[in-house]
Amino acid sequence: MSKRVVKGKNTRGGLKRFTISMQRKLVVLCGLVLLAFVGLGIKLFLINRDNGQAYTMQVLSQQAYENQTIPYKRGKIMDCKGTVLADSQLVYNVIVDSKQILEKDAYLEPTLDALESLGINRGRIREYITNHPSSQYYIALKNLSYQDRKAYLDKVEAGIKMEKEKKVAPADRKYDNIKGIWFESGYSRIYPHSDLACHVIGFSGSGNVGTGGLEEYYNETLNGVVGRRYGYLDESLSMEQTMIEPKDGNNLVLTLDANIQSIVQKYLKKHDDEYDNFDHPGNGSNHAACIVMDVHSGEILAMAGTPFFDLNQPSDLAALEGMPKLDANDEPMDSYLTYTDLLVMSDEDKPRYLNALWSNFCVSQYFEPGSTAKPFTVATGLETGTVDKDETFYCNGYKYIDGFEIKCHNREGDGLLTVGQAVERSCNVSLMEMAMSEGKENFTKFQNVFNFGLRTGIDLADEARTDSFVSDSTMTDSMLATNAFGQNFDATMIQMAAGFCSLINGGYYYEPHVVKKITSPSGTTLRTIEPRVLKKTVSEETSELIREYTVQVVEGRYGTGETARPAGYRIGGKTGTAETLPRGNDEYIVSFMGYAPAEDPQILVYVVIDRANFENQDDATFATVVVRSIMQEVLPYLNIYMSEPVTDEERAELEELGLAVTYTGDESPDKWEKQTW
Repeated sequence: MSKRVVKGKNTRGGLKRFTISMQRKLVVLCGLVLLAFVGLGIKLFLINRDNGQAYTMQVLSQQAYENQTIPYKRGKIMDCKGTVLADSQLVYNVIVDSKQILEKDAYLEPTLDALESLGINRGRIREYITNHPSSQYYIALKNLSYQDRKAYLDKVEAGIKMEKEKKVAPADRKYDNIKGIWFESGYSRIYPHSDLACHVIGFSGSGNVGTGGLEEYYNETLNGVVGRRYGYLDESLSMEQTMIEPKDGNNLVLTLDANIQSIVQKYLKKHDDEYDNFDHPGNGSNHAACIVMDVHSGEILAMAGTPFFDLNQPSDLAALEGMPKLDANDEPMDSYLTYTDLLVMSDEDKPRYLNALWSNFCVSQYFEPGSTAKPFTVATGLETGTVDKDETFYCNGYKYIDGFEIKCHNREGDGLLTVGQAVERSCNVSLMEMAMSEGKENFTKFQNVFNFGLRTGIDLADEARTDSFVSDSTMTDSMLATNAFGQNFDATMIQMAAGFCSLINGGYYYEPHVVKKITSPSGTTLRTIEPRVLKKTVSEETSELIREYTVQVVEGRYGTGETARPAGYRIGGKTGTAETLPRGNDEYIVSFMGYAPAEDPQILVYVVIDRANFENQDDATFATVVVRSIMQEVLPYLNIYMSEPVTDEERAELEELGLAVTYTGDESPDKWEKQTW
């Protein structure tokens, strides 16, 4: 019996039969799809060939991308024995991500608690988060210390662990729901010794830009190079990162000795405290400044000037109290800043007064040096042969030149004097006679030899220019006469100190410098600054005579520098007194240029007191007593031992200072005899 076939249906499944016609149509459709894919592939190939780079850049620009700078560490500043005077410590900015904090309601309050624990005002930060819901970068706090950050992170970590152990419900977790807080690292400049060598070091603020002193002069040396961290999410949402490490700045090792610097500042402050508000409201003087210098190398062992300021808070106006008020040209007036003045000081005036506070008197300000210039005049005469060492001069108390009566320090006159006695007594008339013998050409020539009118080249910011020194073509006889004893020409302390060292060290003019070497962040020496002789100023014979004459200033019967002699030591030096402008105002700058030991000079101590707060300012004792106190402590510290016996009174003074008597009674065979004119 045959089966009956129903057309169009499959007897098994009831479906239409897959006919040859249908198969043909399917082949055609597949062919068309294949052709379409081939065409698309060709098109993609052409796009990639012709515009691939552009499309790649467009895709990358749409991906999540991160570009973060990594800060470098600014180099250290250290004294000659490794004491750190300036450093950079790791600090953090607290960054708030509002968008992440607002992802869940449970995040806000715990996060605000955490921010408040870091010292951030809760109300202020809540307001910011609410008003800036899409913000992902807001600096809520700057310069958080490493210790405070660590304490915070340890507390959060311990809290999260505790919540897990106690199985606290997610919505109730305090620590695990802190979100949107992260820390951005950086460095903050610190000065461990506050005001020590403040004018020499200077300070560095935001952006690692140095202001004043070494921080400014060596800014590029101390600065490093920032690093960078590049990161982006690729098309597979994987983070790709590239990092360039930062390069830290180099270090400075100074010629400065922190111990000597401390001694200097102690006695400058003692002077300031002693005369503070003495004759009028204000500091003990407009400035009390000191340079301690190695005679045979130009190395600065200490440099300071009052008023001091805290390098960690250089803009603190409290340091201005007692300073002179400034006129429209920033020149000091005869009135002084009070606490009330600081409270009402305008924003325009603050930078003027702070700049005056930060200025380094020793290198940035000039003045008439007074009689400390007399040894230079004597040396000029000896070198040119216009003054003989055996020559004598007669002083009757004054001299008429160009119609002017120019008086001597001793109005009664000193009588007949040798060259050495003229220096000992600081006789103006004798020095005027010497200058007249030398003549204007010789005098001005040797002023340049001694580097007056020229910068010394010291490696500190803002060294003053004094090149307006009068040339011999325009110098009158009266100008020559007054220049001979340090009036009517200006010099800086560093010019005077460097030049005087050459007078007593055999005639070698060393370039003064503060940095001894530059080292890498790892401590490797990159550069050593060796002592540099710039010129020969005088002969050894002239230098020996200048030493002899300046010892008489301290030891001679009529010497003006007797009060500078420290117990147990023989020293040389020269006093200086110069009346400030306008003449007749009874305001003076006094000074003493001292060196020790007398037989073999090793260090120079130069002190200047600018307008002491005292009725009678024209007394060099203001400077000599400071030099004496400094030398009394610095000389034994430098292992320079006493060559003279000490009195019972001096012994008691040394014991009070905790200093030993190092005199042994042994006399050097070439020891100079004390002069007794």
